[in-house]
Amino acid sequence: MPIYNQWQNGGHTRAVIWKIEEPEDFFIGHTGLVSDRKSAIRRLEYLATRYLLGLSWPGFPIDQIAVSPLGKPFLPGTPLHFSISHSYPYVAVAIDTQQEVGIDIQVIQPKILRLQNKFLSPAEQAMCGDEPALITLAWAAKEAVFKRYGKGAVDFIRHMPITHMDIHAGQAELSMQFSRELPSMPVRLYGSLETDFAWSVTQ
Repeated sequence: MPIYNQWQNGGHTRAVIWKIEEPEDFFIGHTGLVSDRKSAIRRLEYLATRYLLGLSWPGFPIDQIAVSPLGKPFLPGTPLHFSISHSYPYVAVAIDTQQEVGIDIQVIQPKILRLQNKFLSPAEQAMCGDEPALITLAWAAKEAVFKRYGKGAVDFIRHMPITHMDIHAGQAELSMQFSRELPSMPVRLYGSLETDFAWSVTQ
């Protein structure tokens, strides 16, 4: 399908979401890449994120993507920063020409109610009010910040408290205090709640 949604902040950050409805051969043909992942869904997610990077930023060197020892993908020797995420059938990418960026997308599933205490404090759980969509948005926000800073092991409750969450007409703005290292840093996030998924991006 065409691009599902996109978001731009100023002139240097762009986030794009794609819903996978194409077969694996479509992405292989457009990227020239193949994946050796055993799962068909994981292969589709891998190829679709690379395709979307190239579609979002013409000339993006998808064949030069490297991965840091901490698992953060990056482009050696270029000014482009990027982040990728997938939650089948959706994939998302964010590209920034000036600074690090993080994006995360998550399909909304009722089971997240049982898991929220693993990544949300009691105050954050109260903020989300046992609503799976809001809990999923909070999870996506924390994952986006985790990817943005690429610091390795992080306590999602202690190091990443969400201090504000505002939802208006499905559009979301959140504030967080990232304290993996001191001094702690205030973080702003943007995103949205869709019918069956939530996503969040930060610079």
